Order: sequence, then C-alpha cells, then structure tokens
Amino acid sequence: MVRTSRMTASERRTQLINVGRSLFAKEGFEAVSVEEIAATAKISKPIVYEHFGGKEGLYAVVIDREMQSLAAALNEALHDTSDHPRQLVEKATLAFLTYIEKNSEGFKVLVRDSPINDATSSFNSLLGDVSTRVEYLLLSAFKHYGIPTKSAQYYAQMLVGMIVFTGQYWSKHQKVSKEVLASYMVNLAWRGLSRMDANPSLIFESSASLKQQHKDDRCQLKEQKRLERLQQKEKSASSVVPHVEEDSDDSSSLSSDDLSVNDMNDELENTVEQ
Repeated sequence: MVRTSRMTASERRTQLINVGRSLFAKEGFEAVSVEEIAATAKISKPIVYEHFGGKEGLYAVVIDREMQSLAAALNEALHDTSDHPRQLVEKATLAFLTYIEKNSEGFKVLVRDSPINDATSSFNSLLGDVSTRVEYLLLSAFKHYGIPTKSAQYYAQMLVGMIVFTGQYWSKHQKVSKEVLASYMVNLAWRGLSRMDANPSLIFESSASLKQQHKDDRCQLKEQKRLERLQQKEKSASSVVPHVEEDSDDSSSLSSDDLSVNDMNDELENTVEQ
C-alpha cells in the first residue's frame, strides 16, 4: 500500500486558511463551526485548535491576510503623488476591482461580517486609512482651485464609499468588465471633481428655496380665493337686477279682447251712419 505523505505544519496551516476563507465567505463567521472546518479539511478537530486555537483565531488570520492584500494593492496605486489626479483615481479604482476579481472569497469575508456602521471593524479601519490618503490628495487640488479645504474629508469619504459599494454590487453582478466599470466610476467621480463649485448650494431643496416656494404657494392661493370672491359677487349682482321690457305701441299692447270690442264699435258706427 502506498502511503501518502503528510502535510508539513506550514502546508496544513495554509490548507486551513483556504478552507476557513471559503466557509466564512459562504456562511459567515457565526454559522461556521470548528467541526465543519475539520470535516471540510478532512482532519480532526484538535488539529484546528493546535494551529489556530479555534475558529476565532482562524478567522482573525483570514481577515489579516485579506487586509494586507487589499492594503498593498491600494497603497501601490496611490503611492506616486506626482501622477495626474485623474490617473490616481483610475489606478485606485482598478486596484480595488482587481482585488475583488482575484480574491472574491476574501472580499466577501471582509464585507460580510463588517457592518458599515462598525468603525472598529478591520475593513472599515482600512477604508478609513484609504480615505485619509485620498483626503490628503484632495487638499492640494482644492487649494489650487480655490475650493474650501474643510470639505476635503467629506469628498474623500464620498469617493471611497462610491467605489466600495459599487465594488460590492459588481462582485455579485459581474455583467461588465472591471475596466468598463472603472470607466463608469471614474467618469462620475472625475467629472464631478473637475467641475466643482467652490461654494455649492442646493437649488430646489434648500431651506431658502422651500421657504420661498411656500410663500409663493400662499400668495397664489390668496389670489385664487380673491378671484373666486369677485366672481361670486358679480354673479349675485346679476341675479337681483329686474328685467325691463321695451316700450311698445298702444295697439300692440292691447289684449285680444280689447281688439274685439273695438271692432264691434266700429261696425255699429258704420250702421248708424248708413
């Protein structure tokens, strides 16, 4: 019988990391058990505990490795600040999408158990670091174009958030290539950045606009009611004016009986004369 060679400690550790990453991506941290990890790797539970102390230790290693991989890709894209600002946006966007494309399971682990409102999560901590880098790049551009620098931190969050959430959607619906998707995002981001107002304001939904709209609505309603009252008065006035008939000749005003009597008198007078 041919005996298969046993894995070295390093090989076994790599195997368990790969198994754990797949299970955590598919089911989430809470749903995965040490028993399932051991069964999938075809080993006994004690070996899992020997290498990682339990699923918590394995999960931490998986997260740490994915974080390092993603951080390295983004740092490489943003390290040369002498690049044209648009080129930096393109490189960072492509770097993020490339990571998702090559490490789909790892990305799912990062976002699945990292709620966006948990500032202490490793993934959001990394995004915070990236946002800080982007903010630094925006500051110099804002100073050059006369845009208030206090807004740079918010625009940095917007850019990073747009790329991350779009990347999450794309990871589940890859109907376009990463280059096409990157061009979409860069088009939106760069067109917005290159045409920014120094002092932007809401046009239709600002407090002042809404207040003026309410004022205009009240004036319009008031005018409408005034016109309705005026029409009602004119209608009431026309209903009380008496109807005056035109004057007519005496003969036309005589009744048919009066005409008959006159005819009889005329006949009598003619008889007497005869």
